[in-house]
Amino acid sequence: MVTLRQLRYLSALARFGHFGRAAEACAVTQPALSMQIADLERTLGVKVVERRPGEVFLTEIGREIARRGEDLLTASRDLVDFARHRAQPLTGRLTLGVIPSLAPYLLPKLLPLLQQRYPELRLELRESQTRQLVTEVGSGALDAALLALPAGNRELDAITLFDDEFLLAVPADDPRPETATVAVDEIDQSRLILLEDGHCLRDQALAFCATARNRAIAIGGTSTTTFGASSLTTVIQMVAGGYGVTLIPQIAAEIERRDTRVKFLRLRRPQPGRTIGLAFRKTSPRRQDFEALGEVVREGVGGRSSMAQPAA
Repeated sequence: MVTLRQLRYLSALARFGHFGRAAEACAVTQPALSMQIADLERTLGVKVVERRPGEVFLTEIGREIARRGEDLLTASRDLVDFARHRAQPLTGRLTLGVIPSLAPYLLPKLLPLLQQRYPELRLELRESQTRQLVTEVGSGALDAALLALPAGNRELDAITLFDDEFLLAVPADDPRPETATVAVDEIDQSRLILLEDGHCLRDQALAFCATARNRAIAIGGTSTTTFGASSLTTVIQMVAGGYGVTLIPQIAAEIERRDTRVKFLRLRRPQPGRTIGLAFRKTSPRRQDFEALGEVVREGVGGRSSMAQPAA
């Protein structure tokens, strides 16, 4: 009979493409993992892996078995979660993903509250870009993720937490006072500094600027040049050095405004922004946990208002 252990080992092989690394990830010896894969092949009567010196490939049928096995592994984790966490919320292990443009600004507010209110919670955090987090939540590798909605996956549900408005960060010597408001078509997009490709905040900022850019092109043409950085802190340092301007979420501006070389201007209404939410699998039995976590997040950010937003 096929076992969950065999499916877990096959999943690791599919992910790493190497017996040694897969065994290390599963905390077993390489011979033990190899033996379980061989037993799986004998049970099913098919070859699931193609062995080559130093690497391994899943066969076509092996990839399909691994894909179906992921569904079974996710269901088994949900079953365990149901049994362990139905008594009281936020106890035991919870794996949580957070996007990079949120983690360094929200976690310092969130973690002390969680430790105080739910001391039996064992929180494991992963910071990564939205696409990777959505994939890992869907596969069961993560229980939930804090990110900008919509998550873009119909298999996920989401709890809307708070709205995070965008501000325009400019050098402190910019002639406009901090009380000024700026229209989108007043932003010099040739000096716009954004996060590198793959960050949802970059996509949101570009989408917001698209209307003004199209309007400028219609009037007489303009060119837009954007430079990518790996973190908002790096972007702010570039702005502070006079290399350009950027759009930054308000939750980040609360921390980054400590740099007196930068100031933040509000944008004219309708003010652009993003909606932050907690995404999780629709089949997860831990909705009570996620709702409790969401309440702590709202408290941590000062009870900001939120607006309804679909998960997909």
